[in-house]
This record gives sequence, C-alpha cells and structure tokens, in this order.
Amino acid sequence: MTSGVIRAIAPGRVNIIGDHTDYTGGLVLPMTIDRATIIEGRQQDGPLVLTSADDPSPAVVALDEDDPFHVTPQWARYVAGVVCEMRPARGFKGTITTTIPSGAGLSSSAALEVAVGLALGFDGTATELALLAQRAEQNASGVPCGIMDQLSIAAGNKLGPTLIDCHELTVTSVPFPDDLDIVVAYGHHRTLLGSEYATRVKECTEAEAIIGPLRLASMADTAQIADAVVRSRARHVISENQRVRDFVAAIQANARAAAGRLMVESHNSLRDDYHTSTAPMDALVTDLSSRKGVWGARMTGGGFGGCVVALTEPGLFQTDEDKRVWVVHPAPGAHLEHI
Repeated sequence: MTSGVIRAIAPGRVNIIGDHTDYTGGLVLPMTIDRATIIEGRQQDGPLVLTSADDPSPAVVALDEDDPFHVTPQWARYVAGVVCEMRPARGFKGTITTTIPSGAGLSSSAALEVAVGLALGFDGTATELALLAQRAEQNASGVPCGIMDQLSIAAGNKLGPTLIDCHELTVTSVPFPDDLDIVVAYGHHRTLLGSEYATRVKECTEAEAIIGPLRLASMADTAQIADAVVRSRARHVISENQRVRDFVAAIQANARAAAGRLMVESHNSLRDDYHTSTAPMDALVTDLSSRKGVWGARMTGGGFGGCVVALTEPGLFQTDEDKRVWVVHPAPGAHLEHI
C-alpha cells in the first residue's frame, strides 16, 4: 500500500546535434541526461502549491488560472501554463527540487512542465504529454518553441540519444558505443525570453512561404530566396537536417572522426548562418575541439548562450566541483512513482 505521495521525475536533455530544426518539422538527436526535476507531494482539492528549494516564493496556481504569463514568481508561469492546458479536477501540494541548471540550455523549463503534468495526473501518451507541455511553454513564455525538448524528455530512455522526426513525431533510439563520453561544458547563462528566437522562427516561416517545407527542401532551393538573411536561415535548417542523418550513420558505423566533424560543422552553421552563437560559446567550442581525445563539439540548445556538448574519448573529463563541466549519461524519460 502506498502513502499517497506522488513523485514525478523529469530529466533534462542535451541535444547532440540538430538545433533550430524542430519548429520546421525537422530532425533532432537529443538525449535525456542524469539531471532531473523532481516534484513530490500529494494531490489535493484546491490550488496547485509548489515550494521550491531554490526560491523563497512558492508557486500558487488556481485551477481556473487563464493567464500564465503574468503568474509570479517567474518559474511558476510554466506551472500555470500546464494547469491552463490540463484544467485538472484536483490541485497538488508539494515540493520541487532540480539538478538541472537554469539558463544552461538543458531544458529545465520543459522538464518542469512535464513533471507538473505527471504530478497533476496526466493520462495519455508521451507524445500527447509533450504536445501539452509545448503549448504550456508557448503560452507561459511567449516563445514559439518547437517540440524537441518536451518530446525528448517525455519519451527518452536509458539506451542513449533518440532520433526524433519533429514532423512525424516519431522517436527512435540511437545507442552510442560504451567507450564514448558525452561531455557538457557550461558557457554562460542565457534565456530564450527576450532573445531573437522568435525572429528565427519568423524567418524560417518566410523561407517556407517561398520554397515550401524546409524539411523537404534542398540546398539548391535556397537560390530562390532573394533576402540574404532569410536565405542563410534556410541554409542552416536544410544542412542541419542532413547533418543529423549523417551523424546517426557515422555513429552506427563507428566513424567517430566523421561524427565529430559534423558536430563542429553544425556549430559553425549556427554561428555563421543562424547567428545564435556568442563569442564565449565559439571560444569554448574551439578550445574543446582542439584537445586530444575530443572528436567534436558544438553549442547545444536554443543558443544565445548556454552549454557546449562534446563527444570525447572515455575518462578525458571529470565532472568538476564548480559544475562547469559534466560527463552526462542517458537517463530514463519522465515517469511517475507512487511512494
């Protein structure tokens, strides 16, 4: 017999390759990691009340809340976004803890949304949970995010990265060799709220109005786009989708040098064609990529700061005390425990 206490666990994710492709229905290769957000407590009649170890102000969200963007504290907006989408019959009272660093590009907000959904009794598929959480984030933040973060967290597994087709919403495991490390190095804090993320989404929409869906377009098609900026955005998305395909093939063939080169090419494309990198992130990628035993490195996530991910020989890096470098391991996707 359980005590009635519920524990909802949602991991963070690192994206190995395939950034800024999800909102055009492209390909991504994220991996759920051994850093997670945990909500523990009981369902109750009345509002949702969460106390955070990292913020003295609790999240108190009425079940009929209809304006998540103005809920305080700021992190509670994502909680309210889920409540608005679910309209649960009962609330929840509990605590929230996390080992996912905020502003690192490792999907702390998506993990929070997915965990809240599970705690409130979401009953559906991983894909349905991810779509709900995506809508919650868009309404809570005003950022037109794609589906990668929420779907990778909801449907991840311990086998390794997952290849996600963001148009078909299919998830396929791509196990990595045991003698490879995936290393995350922190660059600098970032937030997508107030960044040019929404502008990039708009520019891709403009490109698709000219050449059709970018997931189906070729590099030759970009010649039809007169605007140089819009053309460069399309060039990144089209080439990045192909890099995801080539990277998966390289890993499956144990062609590590080729996989590493693709990661660096991905970063260069994000820097030069998509303009979502920063000087400190570029320097970090250059530093890591130049080290013996590092096959490749690139910025990861939405950009404008955050973290760099690297593919390395085993044991080359150790997780440091300042939590600036982590060796990450695949973790189970989001799940619920009854205690």
